[in-house]
Amino acid sequence: MAGFVSNLLILLLLFQNICLGFRSPISVFKRYKDTSTSLSSECLGSNQPVISFGLSDFALDIRMPAVTPKQSDTYLCMSVPLPVDDEAYVVDFKPHASMDTVHHMLLFGCNEPSSTESYWDCDEGTCKDKSNILYAWARNAPPTRLPKGVGFRVGGETGSRYFVLQVHYGDVSAFRDKHKDCSGVTLHLTHQKQPLIAGMYLMMSVNTVIPPGKKVVDADIACHYKRSPMHLFAYRVHTHRLGKVVSGYRVRNGQWTLIGRQSPQLPQAFYPVKYPVDISYDDILAARCVFSGEGRTTETHIGGTANDEMCNFYIMYYMEAKHAVSYMTCTQNTNPEMFRNIPQEANIPIPVKSDVLKMMHGHHEETKDSDASYLLQQAKKEEAEILDQDFHIEEAVEWPGLDLKLGQVSGLALDPENNLVVFHRGDHVWDENSFDSKFVYQQRGLGPIEQDTIIVLNPSNAKLLHSTGRSLFYLPHGLSVDKNGNYWVTDVALHQVFKLGANDKEPLLILGVPLQPGSDKNHFCQPTDVAVDPVTGSIYVSDGYCNSRIIQFSPNGVYVMQWGEETSLGRSSPGQFCVPHSLALIPDLSQLCVADRENGRIQCFRLETGEFTREIKHKAFGRELFAVSYVPGGLLFAVNGMPYPGEVESVQGFVMNFSTGEIIDTFIPLRKSFEMPHDIVASEDRTVFVGDVHAKAVWKFSSVEKMEHRSVKKAGIEVQETKESETIVEARLKNKPESRDPLKNMDKQHLVQQASSTGVSFVLITTLLIIPVVVLLVILVFIRWRKTTVYGGNSDGERKLDSSSGRILGRLRGKGSGGINLGNFFASHKGYSRKGFDRLSTEGSDQEKEEDDGTDSEEECPASPLPPAPSSS
Repeated sequence: MAGFVSNLLILLLLFQNICLGFRSPISVFKRYKDTSTSLSSECLGSNQPVISFGLSDFALDIRMPAVTPKQSDTYLCMSVPLPVDDEAYVVDFKPHASMDTVHHMLLFGCNEPSSTESYWDCDEGTCKDKSNILYAWARNAPPTRLPKGVGFRVGGETGSRYFVLQVHYGDVSAFRDKHKDCSGVTLHLTHQKQPLIAGMYLMMSVNTVIPPGKKVVDADIACHYKRSPMHLFAYRVHTHRLGKVVSGYRVRNGQWTLIGRQSPQLPQAFYPVKYPVDISYDDILAARCVFSGEGRTTETHIGGTANDEMCNFYIMYYMEAKHAVSYMTCTQNTNPEMFRNIPQEANIPIPVKSDVLKMMHGHHEETKDSDASYLLQQAKKEEAEILDQDFHIEEAVEWPGLDLKLGQVSGLALDPENNLVVFHRGDHVWDENSFDSKFVYQQRGLGPIEQDTIIVLNPSNAKLLHSTGRSLFYLPHGLSVDKNGNYWVTDVALHQVFKLGANDKEPLLILGVPLQPGSDKNHFCQPTDVAVDPVTGSIYVSDGYCNSRIIQFSPNGVYVMQWGEETSLGRSSPGQFCVPHSLALIPDLSQLCVADRENGRIQCFRLETGEFTREIKHKAFGRELFAVSYVPGGLLFAVNGMPYPGEVESVQGFVMNFSTGEIIDTFIPLRKSFEMPHDIVASEDRTVFVGDVHAKAVWKFSSVEKMEHRSVKKAGIEVQETKESETIVEARLKNKPESRDPLKNMDKQHLVQQASSTGVSFVLITTLLIIPVVVLLVILVFIRWRKTTVYGGNSDGERKLDSSSGRILGRLRGKGSGGINLGNFFASHKGYSRKGFDRLSTEGSDQEKEEDDGTDSEEECPASPLPPAPSSS
């Protein structure tokens, strides 16, 4: 009888697990119902957003809730929660949109949407925290397959818990009939672990300008790859109307290998890479977009509206789970000379039939003109979303550059190869004896600096790569490097600005009169910095310690204009300076930002007019802000000065969101301490270098994940910092991930039918839950009765019953002979396999984290009693 009871209990528990399920579709539906709203009857999608097709698989329908945009170039967002708590994998995407109404769609993953409304204007943002692109669609793109075993991880302890859909409505003329739009995408998700993790590598031009009427304009992008191997399986091209052909390549040892080439006027799907391409450490990824400005009467810039242009080459890849990185970006051209050898096919437009063009563009012939303020809001919207990440800056303590024997470090820059360029003063110092009261240099008798003042270092190991600048300068100050690798420097003793070729002994261009300070068009007075516009070649000089102005020159050094004035007593108005000390160009927004040092702020101006646009000022800056640097994508880096006596603001580095001006992060060195950090430069991967004139040192800082600094094990996640100080989040899986069977196409009608067949009423659910409880109570009463009548008070009988119960528990736990393992039971159960529809095109991945097994003077002038005079640096 005891054996019968044991078997009956086992069957009841199995029945209960089948009813409730470890991840019951019923529970999925119930949870989602609490947080979702039904779609409008005008929408063609299912009115049941979560659809189950198997114990481990389900579909999630994400649609705009019947919206009617009122204005062209409107971006609308809506969010949907992930209907499960545990980790899941997105393995398919099925778009529901037409370019008759939608310009493009983006799907993001995050943990906190920017709004809780049913939908909102995306100008408010997509997410409050980090957001990662999971999918993109444009121009009636058809679906494509993902490789077998590839998925995008969401949910769990580290994955995104919300999906945010962004839809760009380019031209609202299609909505003249006031109809409602329900564009969106259906996701196919599974709980089965995927052995390969997918990601997206985005190559994007940010500063291309297309002159009106010009027949051919090339936009080139190239970056060195510095991570673990990745395998490419699909690509997608994206431009607006002026794009003719987009091509992407891997360059290895000078050999160009085609990744993909396509006309952006054809459906912008993810096309399969024709031949397998792998990318290894130190390969170069290169892309070219070919445009034509014919038919345009004004310049066309990169931007977010239909009248602007874009140059994007998306690469879908997969990596082993332990090395997986969800997405990477490249917005630079690190080697322009390389493109002289690009295969000729990259320059040949792909013909598109006129009827196809008509179908592709349709009513988009007419789009509204946008004013400058609208461009500022919309331009680079996609880029900002892609580069939005949560990180922290820390010193790269393994970098040996801190021990270099340098003079006073006055300027830093990165060359086109991302090598670090340092401008220092050798054996010269700036002290109280350097200048008289009229700013004339007093130490000419020392002669020029006899050491090389410009040195080029490997940013990884500080190895000396090149040096120049001997016997040219007296007191070096500002430094920048143009897109062609030329060095632009200022000398405060000579009152001059120089352009130097990397291998030239003599300057290519000199501005200013040597050793003569002045305030007219031909003279400077201790100029502090220089910047060169990569698009126009215009030269901008901050002048300086004894002038308060910004001067613009043409590419060949002809005076164009100037702006700025000295700060008024007791206040600092826009456009007024007290030592404009450092410059940062923002070419993608045509702005120039100035570190207004003694006013402790950053001021930004329009490049074309010098018009003031904004001020960034924080109490944490203190009284002085020395230097500023911009990274494409919207990050601003800065360093302040030492606090005055009695002040608490510490000397440190800052990371800011350029759009909002808010401080994202601050950082200080771990080795030594800042004394007078004088210049800062940052690269696109958020590697930061800071030069200090008093410490005569250069620090290197790197980006690490904000939640896990350095090598930390927490909540099953291991974060490791590479030699390049890049953060890699590795996963250690307890069991080898199961591969999945290929999915078969399943149309919406089939999904809806299956959903309706699995729908169970609330009454039935309650009944199914009560029946096992009632049966169990009956069995317990029966056992108690048998115990009383058969064994009576026999203690022996009690021990026998306990033994029998122990065997039952042992079987339930899978121990002992004859035990049942529920996992094996389900895995071997007939029909326990995932079936669905073909994997479709994707454009991104959730960010992956993997599970673990378990003053003026730069010697310079000492600070004087309050109120102190500006320090010279």
